Amino acid sequence: HVQLVESGGGLVQPGESLRLSCVASGITFSRHDMSWVRQAPGKEREGVSWIAGSSRSAHADAVKGRFAISRDDAKNTLTLQMANLRPEDSAMYYCVAGGLGTCLFRRPTDFTYWGQGTQVTVSP
Repeated sequence: HVQLVESGGGLVQPGESLRLSCVASGITFSRHDMSWVRQAPGKEREGVSWIAGSSRSAHADAVKGRFAISRDDAKNTLTLQMANLRPEDSAMYYCVAGGLGTCLFRRPTDFTYWGQGTQVTVSP
């Protein structure tokens, strides 16, 4: 069965960095578009970063210039490097996967597979 296992979340101060990782199993990783989606308490899920099977990537305006998404198809691993973190970045971060082309509309609901999430808290 499909598993997406995230790691790397934690509690940091504003301005600090974190690196999230997601290891996938049960799918042909290279043939899936991947994304990081976050959800804060009381808020809707929002797409943060997307990376297609071609490795073409995009980021939401709220994180552009601070976050970088990457993938290693040989290791079935998705990574999100987060810098200059802000309190408003605090949320549960989910690794999600969908078939090729899923990234096109950047809608979290289009993605088929979801990890269990890793918590990121940014607080003084």
